[in-house]
Amino acid sequence: MERVHDIHPHIISGDNDCYPRSPLGGKQSDWAKEHVVTWQDMIEAMDAAGIACAALVQSSTCYGYDYSYILDAVAARPDRFTAIATIDVTAPDAVATVERLVARGVSGLRIYTGGSKLAFSYDVLKDPAAAPVWEFCGAAGLPICLQVRSPAFPIVARLAAQFPKTRIALDHLARADITDGPPYAAAKTLFDLADHGNIYLKATPRTFDLASSGAATPETFFPKLVSVFGADRVAFGSNYPSIKGPLSDIVARARECLSSLTSADRAMILSGTSEILYPALAAKSAVQS
Repeated sequence: MERVHDIHPHIISGDNDCYPRSPLGGKQSDWAKEHVVTWQDMIEAMDAAGIACAALVQSSTCYGYDYSYILDAVAARPDRFTAIATIDVTAPDAVATVERLVARGVSGLRIYTGGSKLAFSYDVLKDPAAAPVWEFCGAAGLPICLQVRSPAFPIVARLAAQFPKTRIALDHLARADITDGPPYAAAKTLFDLADHGNIYLKATPRTFDLASSGAATPETFFPKLVSVFGADRVAFGSNYPSIKGPLSDIVARARECLSSLTSADRAMILSGTSEILYPALAAKSAVQS
């Protein structure tokens, strides 16, 4: 059975004194209130689901720019975790912050532009003050994942062209509308992004839901997606516990939805692309082997 990495799980501490909640926009997401999953819980869930390693995504709707909990998780279990941090990329000292985070086990950044209870705004993606971070991440091999929707695709395309060495990963396939079914004309603006070789996609439970809605089916959508982007630019992420588990069920559903692909393409989406984006995952899994 294919190895699995998870590049989109979140962890939430039950200790609000040590890790105070300070969500972006001031409104904590409901799931972060209701689904407390500590890093210890995450290890247990990963073991049960057969997940080798995870890139923990900082929960912006719980901790805002406070990345202390994911850093502590990586410090506690460097054999299983790396981290994706959210910072103010427009801050004057942002590059210095990224350098410090890399030294503590961070493998990439996430720019959170909206979702849950925070209205979407793409101003940060257009702000020239963030350019030094984009340049640094390209030179250092640090991907930047973006929480965006389709209206931001022209901005994403400009960023991909402006910073060709910086890999960009779109969370949840940017929730592109694929419910029209083959030939998936409604997703043309998403497919057009494939022209930029540094744009990657995260296939998460939201993707699997959409691929099973309306006229869409996993058997028609995922082969189309792979034919356009290539399996080596699509990676699995669970979105657990924002998506209720158990995590093992999420992985099982991913395998089922990807079952129409070749074994090589399925393995690439479940772990290979993750190791391209975050080489630390490959190193950690090699030690496990």
